[in-house]
Amino acid sequence: MYKHIRKQLNGILKPAGGPRGACSGTEHVPEFEPQRHIRLLTFNIQVGINTSSYRHYLTRSWQHILPHRNRIENLDRIASLLRSYDVVALQECDGGSLRSGYINQVQYLAEAAGIPYWYQQLNRNLGQIAQHSNGLLSRYRPLDVTEHKLPGLIPGRGAIIARYGTEHDPLVLVLMHLSLSKTAQQRQLGYIRELIADYQHVVLMGDMNAHAEQLLTQTPLKETDLVPLPDTAHSFPSWRPEKALDHILVSPSLEIRRSEVVSYPMSDHLPIAMDVALPEGYLEKF
Repeated sequence: MYKHIRKQLNGILKPAGGPRGACSGTEHVPEFEPQRHIRLLTFNIQVGINTSSYRHYLTRSWQHILPHRNRIENLDRIASLLRSYDVVALQECDGGSLRSGYINQVQYLAEAAGIPYWYQQLNRNLGQIAQHSNGLLSRYRPLDVTEHKLPGLIPGRGAIIARYGTEHDPLVLVLMHLSLSKTAQQRQLGYIRELIADYQHVVLMGDMNAHAEQLLTQTPLKETDLVPLPDTAHSFPSWRPEKALDHILVSPSLEIRRSEVVSYPMSDHLPIAMDVALPEGYLEKF
């Protein structure tokens, strides 16, 4: 299927209808296996634009509006990385507009990486110009997936919540892309805090546009006991990482087996990876 989509760049085609489907469905998606550790990745892919210098924000800015022949090759390189992970949070994807060659980038990356379940959240619909989206890719069948529009003065930020396991004690993954405004972040994280309040096993992952210390001491997340990556986990800018803006925050019930900033500069952000294991005895609850 993804090879068919790839050929569309040979002649930019206008889609017959609106944006492509938002979900691959759960057919042929393996059941969740709580006895295994879970390999997580979060990646702001900047709609497939390869940025390696501040000047590229100017010289390659047109790629945010118009298609570019190298974009599909960039997506293929990103897909080759994603094959090593079980659950992936994607930010700054395009859901199928002119600039992406009318390709749903979440769907494309899932199929190119061989990941059976994908979910696209359309946050800002600019019609044929842009389809600003978040994405979830998963090798396991979620219990359920819900999407949430995050509060803010300027609409267009969202979160995806995927639950795995059972209703009474699920593993809850929250995938998000927060605003740049600190005021908006306060409202957005307050909203997220309410969503996760009743759960014991939680993972927050995504581009949060703030350092972990600020998130966990100066926002509503201070009311949680979430565990961050080390302060040295800098992910932005990808060519000279100086800021830790991308995060995977986990409940203390989850064992962190490994965490790292992945040296894979295909965007202006570097991806963040983490291996986690559910607490001992969790399997017996199934």
